[in-house]
Amino acid sequence: MRAAPVALALLLGILGTLSVTPAMAEAPARSPRPEARAMPEPAIRPVARPLPVRAAPQELRAERLMAATRSTDAIPVEVGRAQSLPLLAPPVDPDPRAVLPGMTTPRPVARPVAAPVDRVGPEAGAEARMPQISPFAVPLSLHPQDRPATIEATARRIDEERARGAICDDLDIQGDRIGAHPGPGSCGVDAAVRVRAVAGVRLSTPAVMDCATARALKTWVEHGLRPAVGTAGGGAEAIRVMGHYSCRPRNNQPGARLSEHAFGRAIDVGGIRLRDGTEISVLRDWNGSAHGARLRQMWQAACGPFGTVLGPNANAAHRDHFHFDTARYRSGSYCR
Repeated sequence: MRAAPVALALLLGILGTLSVTPAMAEAPARSPRPEARAMPEPAIRPVARPLPVRAAPQELRAERLMAATRSTDAIPVEVGRAQSLPLLAPPVDPDPRAVLPGMTTPRPVARPVAAPVDRVGPEAGAEARMPQISPFAVPLSLHPQDRPATIEATARRIDEERARGAICDDLDIQGDRIGAHPGPGSCGVDAAVRVRAVAGVRLSTPAVMDCATARALKTWVEHGLRPAVGTAGGGAEAIRVMGHYSCRPRNNQPGARLSEHAFGRAIDVGGIRLRDGTEISVLRDWNGSAHGARLRQMWQAACGPFGTVLGPNANAAHRDHFHFDTARYRSGSYCR
């Protein structure tokens, strides 16, 4: 009897749960998911088109060459024989710089194309295997002609003459050996030489002196005379000698001390003769012409190789020549 009320209570409970609102009755068993929010459509942005990439001239020519080759008929090639590909017309590439006034399109410029190299087989003839030589090439290398025997003989003769005429152990000093050259009293030269030319410049009169003076004269010619003259008149040809060895007193004054000329240690120079015949004179040109600067340069260059250098400004006795001697002083060279 007690089971009946319990069953009735359960039934009423079930009916109670079924008596809900229609909205609740129609709801699904599972909880619904939240609806997705409506997303705005993405804005369409303009995209820049890629610029066309212009191929390099070499690539353009290669593409045109391949296209032209495909367009031609196939050429049979026999193994072992030389076959030449047909010469193609040179491609035309637009040159951006070749635009004439009023034109919007570049003017086409023809460019040369190297022809294909012929291929030859091992059994081809010698002519076929010869490389193609440019018509601008020199077929034979140029060689200088052999010198005539007369030129070589002349050069040997000049060398022999210089060797025979060399004095003071110097090929640039040409003359004769004299040896002891005695004079009256204290005058004289122990080992005298007679100089005819120095460093390619001859002396107007062969001058007697010792080797120390001859070497000083050579130094002056190389570093004083030649640089001062330069190429004027074709260069220096000769030295006008006004005095060399002479047993006399200084300035030819009676009772004076012996001059360096009495010992072969002095030379007097009155001027320079040029190859075109012009003469530079100490007397005439020291103060009077364009050669005055050259004479002063020569005078200055002698101060050092020589111990005593006198010129027109020294005294009246030297107004017409330079006096050079190798006397040495404790204070150095005396130049005036």
